[in-house]
Amino acid sequence: MGRWGRRGLPRRAGRSDWREMDFALSEEQELLQETVRGFVEKECPAALARQIFDGERGPAVKLWSGLAEIGIAGLAIPEKLGGAGLALLELALVSEELGRGVVPVPFLGHVLASLALAQGGSDAQQARWLPELASGEALGAITFGDIAPHAGDADVLVFARADGSLALAERGAFRSEPIASNDRGRPLSRVAVAAGAGDPLPGASLARVRDAALILLAADAFGAAHRLIRMTVEYSKTRQQFGQPIAHFQALKHQLANMAVEVDPTRGLWWYAAHVYDTEPERAERAAALAKAHVTDRAQQAARDAVECHGGIGFTWECDVQLWFKRILFDRQWLGTPEQHRERIAQMSGW
Repeated sequence: MGRWGRRGLPRRAGRSDWREMDFALSEEQELLQETVRGFVEKECPAALARQIFDGERGPAVKLWSGLAEIGIAGLAIPEKLGGAGLALLELALVSEELGRGVVPVPFLGHVLASLALAQGGSDAQQARWLPELASGEALGAITFGDIAPHAGDADVLVFARADGSLALAERGAFRSEPIASNDRGRPLSRVAVAAGAGDPLPGASLARVRDAALILLAADAFGAAHRLIRMTVEYSKTRQQFGQPIAHFQALKHQLANMAVEVDPTRGLWWYAAHVYDTEPERAERAAALAKAHVTDRAQQAARDAVECHGGIGFTWECDVQLWFKRILFDRQWLGTPEQHRERIAQMSGW
């Protein structure tokens, strides 16, 4: 089960009057996030992320093993099968921290594959795969079309069939071909499942798993944007121009303030989306689309502003800003752009 037991409440208990309620994380959820943040700060400095961007695979494998040791690989897997039995809000809190640290591990595809199996796999499928996925002995990946992150190392692939159902294929029943990706920390592959291969996941919902993916992408982008703002503030305190730190210039102060004002409030969007995913699934589709659209859009703008605030060096390979910028680009593009999801929201609303 790792370090994490049963899930906490998505908000602390309060009186029935909404005005008296404290919409905040439980102590267990805060502890989970603080633990992951501490691991990331210690084990994944920007210099290490850059090494992995440059093609060194060893550090990435070690990072994922370390996260699996503290139970992160099995957060969404039932306790009886070796996991922690937590819900999507906890997964999203972890996703935020991995985005904040630009951690190049296969968390996204792995937990989504695990979620699909936990929600809709047969007893035999769950018994076969979930204990190994929970411990990190096996790696999961997922594709909603023919592109999947980290599929090249996966032991099991969850994929969408032409009829919209989900199925599972083991290594050997699918092949993957690496393709170019801006975010080298999450390498992409074009995957193909052998004809007739794959076992149906009888109770899994493609829409449900896709909504979970949108929320995790939003949380990841929020964490990355939040870190970029902090990085830019610190840079402005040390970069000298005309004999003084550029943080003293009023125009830059305004730009930094605008970045924070645009990004910080979006936390509520993905918190709410994850909460209703867990508690009011009938609202999840719209909330997930809204979170993905708005959070990743604001995150990309913050990344562009961070590059501008760093000046000429912000456009170079030597500047670490690019690591977070490219991660946000992935979060914004994968599974639909903000424009596409806003169109979906409009259709749901009958506009």
